[in-house]
Amino acid sequence: MRTLNDLKRKKCNNAIEDLLKKTSSPLEKSEDLDPLINFIGNAKYVLLGEASHGTHEYYTWRAKITQRLIQEKGFSFIGVEGDWPDCYRLNRYSKGYIDSGKDIYNVMNEFKRWPTWMWANWEIAAFIDWLKSYNKDLSENKKIGFYGLDVYSFRESMASIIQYLEKHDKKALAIAKKAIECFEPYSKDEGQSYARASAFVPILCEKEILDLLIEIRKNVPNYNSDAENVMSIEQNAYIARNAEKYYRAMIKRGSTSWNIRDEHMVATIERLLKYYGTNSKIIVWEHNTHIGDARATDMASEGMVNVGQLLKEQYLNEGVISVGFGSYEGSVIAGRNWGDAMRKIDAPKAEEGSWEYLFHKASKGQNRLLLMSKLREEKCMEDYIGHRAIGVVYNPEHERFGNYVPTILPKRYDAFIYIDKTTALHPIHTQVDKKQFPETYPFGI
Repeated sequence: MRTLNDLKRKKCNNAIEDLLKKTSSPLEKSEDLDPLINFIGNAKYVLLGEASHGTHEYYTWRAKITQRLIQEKGFSFIGVEGDWPDCYRLNRYSKGYIDSGKDIYNVMNEFKRWPTWMWANWEIAAFIDWLKSYNKDLSENKKIGFYGLDVYSFRESMASIIQYLEKHDKKALAIAKKAIECFEPYSKDEGQSYARASAFVPILCEKEILDLLIEIRKNVPNYNSDAENVMSIEQNAYIARNAEKYYRAMIKRGSTSWNIRDEHMVATIERLLKYYGTNSKIIVWEHNTHIGDARATDMASEGMVNVGQLLKEQYLNEGVISVGFGSYEGSVIAGRNWGDAMRKIDAPKAEEGSWEYLFHKASKGQNRLLLMSKLREEKCMEDYIGHRAIGVVYNPEHERFGNYVPTILPKRYDAFIYIDKTTALHPIHTQVDKKQFPETYPFGI
């Protein structure tokens, strides 16, 4: 026999389905984005999510939205959940720098750190080629940028610092080499061994990295190469500093390492906006867990903050719009564990009672766009309901135990894009199965 709560839940779910039918609109072509583009208006920050790191449709719809925001709303650059050094190469290529690579495949083949497929894929290749064409006739200070916001790229960032300082600052180079020597014993496992060692010697390489950041910041005004490269070398120094903090925090339980990472991403956004100037505007591409307001999920009870929350807390009056994504079923690119070979994995039908399940029932197989302003006063929308999140590691047989984030959807996002059935991303990688992932553009954006 159903309990009262079960009956209330069913009644509420029925009410939500009716609301989703009435308030969402079909999403099949670029023109169907008009309500979202109008809603964004003059916002300075537009955050575009994804429910997995390996879904074709999330990337292509984000690209469509981004193209329109650049063309119609004058957005200045894109910041993504990727490594600064890799994405900086894409940025240089899209702006047409002479030293930026002969073609997009050449640039993307330099992506070495797992998971390479997140940004080395044909969906991004198509967008970057479009961006390069768009930038071609723009003046240097008007070209649209593409940057990685993440903190993970310690080794790659240090390599970029060394390469730059060898030509421009011998004194800082000596400090950088000292920092590299300190980290060398811990350099082969994404910081895990450094984290373990920091439990016994808490400061480890902190002083060396901080000295490097101070020296580079002090000397930045004297560096006379192109301004963007100077900004990049300073950013790499911040990455080294915050990566060291992140690695030290990894050994501890709790939210500290997550918060260091998202706070770093927000600080990077702030530095990029300063670089682009007072009236600049940013489009952010990250997972839903970063761009949706953490206060509307169970993340808040664990002491976690994220990019969406931090930007809304600080810059709401300048316009911060977050757009979540989700789907009912399909396929994704992921690994079974960290460092595993990329695989095309089937994502099962969403759990009964989840947001994705309710959208599926309401949409009858259609893709839909929903603006949350229409729902925030509805009582049934105030409950926490499971919302699927798939990362770079995914085991669908265990999905119900860890892939659903309790979420108040209208408080987490300002808009939501629902794709009923999704398909896997198309990676660019020299080791990939050519039959499964042919090296041709299989789509347009």
